[in-house]
This record gives sequence, structure tokens and C-alpha cells, in this order.
Amino acid sequence: MKKACKELEAEQEARSKAVIQELLDWNESHKAPDLTQIEDIVLELREKLSQAMVESVVDSQEQVQPAEVRCPQWGKVMGYEGRKSKVVGSRVGEIELEGGHYYCPSCEAGIYPPGSTTEAE
Repeated sequence: MKKACKELEAEQEARSKAVIQELLDWNESHKAPDLTQIEDIVLELREKLSQAMVESVVDSQEQVQPAEVRCPQWGKVMGYEGRKSKVVGSRVGEIELEGGHYYCPSCEAGIYPPGSTTEAE
């Protein structure tokens, strides 16, 4: 079920505060970092927060099974294999998602979640 806006906002605020605290803790333990070290930790934490935000928003969406998913290679209807959790590559890095998994018996490819990534299974 889709999460309420206030619930999603509270999750995002908690995640953001945790990342800010991690930066503050790092700053306390590094007395004289150079610019590159500061940039490295900020970029690392930005990636971590970005991944968490994407996971949270995707997880908040209603989980609806499409009536029909077609194989991008063969155009055939793919079989629904149920829901599963999976780490997928995204533009913000690797994220863990839970969603429907579809399988093409012709080319043995799976799609998870539909349309976002194709892989050999």
C-alpha cells in the first residue's frame, strides 16, 4: 500500500538526520582533513542518502502487478514469478527493491522490477 506523505516525510527526515550526524562524527574524528578528504566523505554520504531516498520512495509506491509484461527482446508475454527483493543498479548506485519478478522462457531473461533492469537469470 502506498505510504502517506507524512510517513514518507518522517522517514526521509530520519535518514537525513542520520547522514548529517555521520558527517558531524567524521568531522570530529578528523582534526585536519584536506579538501579531497572532505569531498570524499561528502560524496560517500550523498550517495548513501540518495540510495536510501530512492529505496524509500520506490517502496512507498503501490505494489500493482501489471496485467502483461512483454520481453524486450522477444516481445512475448513474460511469466510472473512472484515478488522478491533484489539489489539493482541505478543512477544513484546500488539500491535494494522489492517487487514483481517476470521471466521469459524464450531467452531466459528476468525483469525486476518491470522495465527498470534486465538480466540473465
